[in-house]
Amino acid sequence: MPTTDDYGQGISLASLTDAPDLAKAISDLAAGVIPRGILRFASASTRGATLVGDAAPVEGMLSWLQDVNRLDLYDGSAWVAVSTGASAWTTISLESGFTQNGNSNGTLQYRLLNVSGEESLQFRGAVNRTSYPASPPGSYVINSTALPSAVRPSTLRTVLIPCSDVSSDRIALKLDVRTDGYLEVFGTSSTTKPPWIGFNGTLVSL
Repeated sequence: MPTTDDYGQGISLASLTDAPDLAKAISDLAAGVIPRGILRFASASTRGATLVGDAAPVEGMLSWLQDVNRLDLYDGSAWVAVSTGASAWTTISLESGFTQNGNSNGTLQYRLLNVSGEESLQFRGAVNRTSYPASPPGSYVINSTALPSAVRPSTLRTVLIPCSDVSSDRIALKLDVRTDGYLEVFGTSSTTKPPWIGFNGTLVSL
């Protein structure tokens, strides 16, 4: 009769005393090994359409999604992201009035991260602004083009970011990372006209 593997994974192995059936032996081995490896799918929707019925996901199963370069774990009830592939920094296009490399902190950029199984958006760099109106508005949208939908948060994310204390009575501003992909900075006024605004280390959950 068939035996199981020595690693306690419950993989069925043909025994020499079994009746010859090469097709069944290969099928049993594949059915035992494949679900325990890392399954590759073009997308989450492809995975959902494939892993149904007898092939439904089981707790501990891993899959790699090629469209978002992400490793997911099935925890028994849902797929949870555990890692992403290398995520390149992408430069953010700026609205008129702002320029890159504020305070020599580099170009304003973003990248997608996975932190403890949670997808997050990270920023780096800083922007310049050489002049403001005498009475500037209380907020400015920084980017001229919305961030891609894959890196937009599911709800509004509000964090503090640093700014210059030159020409400013404060050293921090409020940043709203909006669900429509725009970055809005709050806190400017007739007494708050910082020549640079920083984003280094800013991290928000998606």
